[in-house]
Formats: sequence, structure tokens, C-alpha cells
Amino acid sequence: MRVSPKQKLQLRITDASFVALFLAIVGLLLWLSNDYHSQFDWTHNGRNTLSEASVAILEKLEEPITITAFADENKNLRTVIRDLVGRYQKKKQDVVLEFVSPDEEPGRTREAGIQRNGELLVQYGKKQENVQQLSEENLTNALARLGRSKQHLVVFLSGHGERSPDGRANHDLSTWAQQLAKKGTVTQKLNLAQSKTLPENSGLLVIAGPQVDLLTGEVEQLKQYIEKGGSLLWLAEPGDLHGLAPIAEMLGIEFEPGVIVDPTSQAITGSSASFTVVTEYAAHAIVRNFDLMTVFPEAAGLRLDAPEGWQGDAILDSLPSAWSETGTLEGQIKFDKGKDIGGPLSLGVVLSRELDGKAQRVVVIGDGDFLSNSFIGNGGNLDLGMNIINWVSHDETYIDVPTRTADDIALNLSPAWSTVIAFGFLLVIPLLLIGTGTGIWLRRRKL
Repeated sequence: MRVSPKQKLQLRITDASFVALFLAIVGLLLWLSNDYHSQFDWTHNGRNTLSEASVAILEKLEEPITITAFADENKNLRTVIRDLVGRYQKKKQDVVLEFVSPDEEPGRTREAGIQRNGELLVQYGKKQENVQQLSEENLTNALARLGRSKQHLVVFLSGHGERSPDGRANHDLSTWAQQLAKKGTVTQKLNLAQSKTLPENSGLLVIAGPQVDLLTGEVEQLKQYIEKGGSLLWLAEPGDLHGLAPIAEMLGIEFEPGVIVDPTSQAITGSSASFTVVTEYAAHAIVRNFDLMTVFPEAAGLRLDAPEGWQGDAILDSLPSAWSETGTLEGQIKFDKGKDIGGPLSLGVVLSRELDGKAQRVVVIGDGDFLSNSFIGNGGNLDLGMNIINWVSHDETYIDVPTRTADDIALNLSPAWSTVIAFGFLLVIPLLLIGTGTGIWLRRRKL
């Protein structure tokens, strides 16, 4: 069959029209991809979409949210962060993400209190919080805490040489207090000799290592405070309780004699053997998902026998190699059986109870140095201190975001099937395409 010149012209026009249409479609798709951004989550259980709990939190936040990611130039890490924050940006347009390289801006990294690569600094209004573990659950809970409108008041007992929330000395707690302020917590000192009652809006009372004995009347005030349901954080020290023995007895707490020492911790920290390292934690809300090492200089061991009506738990334990040294800490220190108390030893306990329909919470730590200006930057000390305050003051806002995993995400193939598939994709399919294309080209040439 012969093809007339007119038919050849029509075929060429058809081919040219097809090419022009194809190029127009490609151009349109490029324009749409630059000006319009749409994503669809077709996973079986929507694991790439924010949970309803996270969306509900975002809807309550009216101000812009700034998230600064302190991450090196690792593309994989930054992609994970972009994907996580991107879910929030889809639901709230004024969520801003900024990347900072810790190597290029070390000063800014230190100022933000960053401890690990990939850590996020979340800012909302005048408050901010660090998120160390990259997950929707952790980021949503940080936003929930930052978005609270109610300010919490933490009262620090004073007048007996306690560690001060506004003092600049190494043993004081001003660095910790500054971090509390960034999260919307107000700190205030209270001298019981001047004020006979605690502020009614106080979330909790902190007793941070008095150096002189409290008066009998002051101790009675503290007992009444606890009896009426007041929450308490007691940062104790080894040795003299300075008049607070009735409080310890009331709470069912016995202080072991001596100071906890641990040669294993000394090898880890390179410091004195009196530095106790905690690496594993109990199953409690304060240390949920907590995986940072904490360091306690010169801590006292605690023994808890919760009084009737109270629930008590130990949340911080020394390593088994530790013991409570009752002798001097100078020279060669060794365990004296029958004199010293072997480990592991508890150095942090919690108590809670229901009183008149309200939850009362108490935390007692056998050391206050770990939150002092000198040591708060060691390991996870700051994070633990923040968690303790959140729990004792009933502000442990925790949004349970269910983990959504992919169903049958793994495809397990035998070596034989892997070879067949590889052979098909790398050789058979390309040869079929080449053969088909060549055949069509030869056929058109004959026309």
C-alpha cells in the first residue's frame, strides 16, 4: 500500500501535535509543582498524618510557633526533621522551621542548652522548650505545655541558708529557675518567720538543703502544709536534717547514714567517687522515655516505707557497685562490711495520695547539688529537674499519641526469587522495550 504525500503530511502533523501536547503537559506539571504543593497520605493507617490529639493541640495555639533544629549537615537527619515538622506546618501555616549547624554556631547552641545532634528548640510566645527525641509524641507534648495559659508558682523555702532560686553562687539554683521561667513557671522565696502561710496559688513548695535548724513552729507549719494536701519537693543532703526529721518520719522516709560512693561512677565521670551516676530509671511518669545519664554529687541513700494511704516508689537507684560510706571520703575509700551499707541504693523517691478528691504529690531526692549552678549542665540533670517540677506541680501534660506502624511493610524474598526479579528488571524488560521500539521504528520507515 502506497502512502500519498497528503497522508505523509497528515502523519507528520499528528506526530508534531502529539509532541507539542506532551511538552505542554510536562510544562503544566512543572508549573503546578512549583506553585502548588499537595501531599496525600495513602498509607494503610495514616502514619504520615498528624494524630487527632496533635491537631487538637495545634488548634488551641493562636500565636506563631518557631522550631529551631540544631542539626549538622547530615541530609538524612534533616529530612527526618523536615518530615516531622512538615506535618504540623500542613495544619498550622505559621509554624516556622529553621536549621542551625552546631559546628558553625557553637555559641548559639550552648545558649539554647542543646545536648545532642538533632535536638529541637520550640518557641511559642515568650516560652520555649527543648525536644531531644524526634517524635510526634514528644513534640506535641512540648507544644501542649508551652500553650498553657495558667502560670505555675513554685515557692522556695528560705531563711535557713537554703539554695536560692535567684542566687549566683555555685551551690544556688538560679540556672534552673531561669529554665523554669522560660516555660512559664514563676518562682518565689518564702520565709516562714515572716509569712505564716504559703501563697494560696502555689503549685508546690521546694525545700532545698537548709544549713541551719528550722524552728519548731516552722516545722509544724510544714507538717500542716503536707497534712492539708500540699505538694512538696525536698532536695535533701547527707548528714544533719536540720530539724526536718519529723517531716521525714511523717513521709515514711529514712536517710541512710553516710554518703553514696561508687568507684564505677568515678571511672565514668573522672571525678570523685562520691559522684553517683544513674543510668537506668524506674517505670514512672517523671522518667518516662528518659534515657540520659544523671549525676549526683554527694548524695544520701533513702529508704521508703510509705505511710498508710500513700503510694510510694523509688525512681532513682545507684549502680549495684555503690555503697553508703560512713567513714571519711579522704584517701583510699573501700567498702567496710558491717559498717557501710551496700548498694544499689535509692536516692530519689516519690509519694502520692488522693486527699479530698485532689492528688497530692511529694518527691524527695537525697541530693540538691545535681540542680545547682555547678552541676545542672551535667548529663540529663536539667531535664530530670524539669520533669520533677512538672510532675509534682501536676503539669506533666502528656498526650498519648498512638504509634502507627505499617502493616506487612517487609517483603521477604528467597535468593532464587531475588535473582529472577533482578534478571527480569535489569535484562528482560529493557530488551523488550528496545525490541518493541525498534520494531515500531522499522515499520514506520517502510510506510
